[in-house]
Formats: sequence, structure tokens, C-alpha cells
Amino acid sequence: MSKSEKFKRLEKMGYRFVGKHAHTAVKTCLWTKKSILDEGTCYKQKFYGIKSHRCLQMSPSIFFCQQRCLFCWRDLKHTRTEWDGDYDEPADIIDECINAQRSLLCGFFGNEKANKKKLLEAQEPNNAAISLAGEPLLYPMINEMIKEFHKRKFTTFLVTNGINYKALENLSEEPTQLYISLDAPSEEIHKKICRPQTENAWEHLNRSLELLPSFNCRRVLRITAVHGKNMTNPRDYASLIKKAQPDFVEVKAYMYL
Repeated sequence: MSKSEKFKRLEKMGYRFVGKHAHTAVKTCLWTKKSILDEGTCYKQKFYGIKSHRCLQMSPSIFFCQQRCLFCWRDLKHTRTEWDGDYDEPADIIDECINAQRSLLCGFFGNEKANKKKLLEAQEPNNAAISLAGEPLLYPMINEMIKEFHKRKFTTFLVTNGINYKALENLSEEPTQLYISLDAPSEEIHKKICRPQTENAWEHLNRSLELLPSFNCRRVLRITAVHGKNMTNPRDYASLIKKAQPDFVEVKAYMYL
């Protein structure tokens, strides 16, 4: 599959690429759509007060990640493990992400079932879920991006695989909520299920877990539970959780989409 075919395929799936260098993507979350139709909301609304209809799901590093997780929905052929090439400025990315979200939602204006108040509010998103795909901490200007979101009165939910611990150390602008994915209780299982493409990934993840208590923002560990793969060794999970001292642990079941 060529790169242009890759873009077309993802666009058919609802992704929109923004920026001159097209390393950023937006995709309207299912729960954003459901909320506009008054058909339910994301758990983040119930737990953390994030309005589902005003959430912007995006990633500034759609084709960059150090892992090839078994449960990842991405086509991994074009994924690179470190940043390669030029990149767009945070302010430009955010402007274009908001415009892309508006474009993706425009069809709801013709839907009689849409909650018009929510739909109008959705034109001005106020939470950035920096978690769509790829590893956000590989984007060279992630600090500046979070700062720019906050300047615009957004809350920010940042999800990382924890391998780039140096980027965490240098994260001077903390997100509103920081997630580290913890999808294995041991190095052996981590290698099998997360399939890291860089050396010392388990060690680096543990460095990130050790860093987590130093953050002042809300801190969360996210576990994607896959039957027969990583739902084992609860004592080892407990040890890692104790090390990280998160405010919350979110366990979600893997679902094939």
C-alpha cells in the first residue's frame, strides 16, 4: 500500500489529516456523536466532567510509535519509531484540528435527532484527547502544543506508552490528565503483546512509572486487558501500580473493531 493509498484508506475510516506535513490527524469520537444525539456519553464525562460533545480526539504523531501492539488497530507498515522530517507548529495544528472537527460534524445540522444546543457547543471544543493513535511524546513540540491548548482554555488528556521517559522528564507544561499505558505485568509479556521496536523498552517504561508521582496533574494508569494475553500475574501489576502511585487505574477490555 502506497502512502497516498494509506491516507485515503484512513480518511474513509473517518480520519482527517491536517497541517502542511500531515503528521497530525483528527477523528470524531463515537461518544462525541452519541452525545450530540443524546444517546449517551463517554466515561470521561461521568468520572472527570469532560463534556463528550466538546471533546477533540487527535494525535500530532499519527505515524510514529515505538511499539507494534497486538491489539493496535493501526496499519503498522508506515509507522516509524522516531521522528523523521519536518513538523508543523502547534498553533497551526490546533486551528486546523478544530476546523476538521467542525467539518466532520457538519452533517449533524441536517439530522433532526441532533441536540442543537450541543451541536453548536461542539463547534468550540474545549478538551483535547491527545490519544488518537501513535505516540504523542515523539512530536518534538508536545510541550508547546499542550501550552497552546491551555492558552485557549482547553483541558488536555495526554496518553503515552511510557517508553520516551526523557520527554516526560522534560514535560514542563503538564497536561490536565496524564495517562501511561500499562499493558503488561512483566518484561516477557510486554515483549509479546506490546512488541517494542526499540531497545530497553521495559526499562524505559519503568522509568516513566517512577516519574509519575512527581507530576502535579491528575495521573492515571491505563490497562488494556486482553483475554489469554496479559490478564495474568496480578501481584506484578500491583507492584508496578504501587511504584507509579497513580490517582486512578483504568482497566478496559480489548474489543475488536
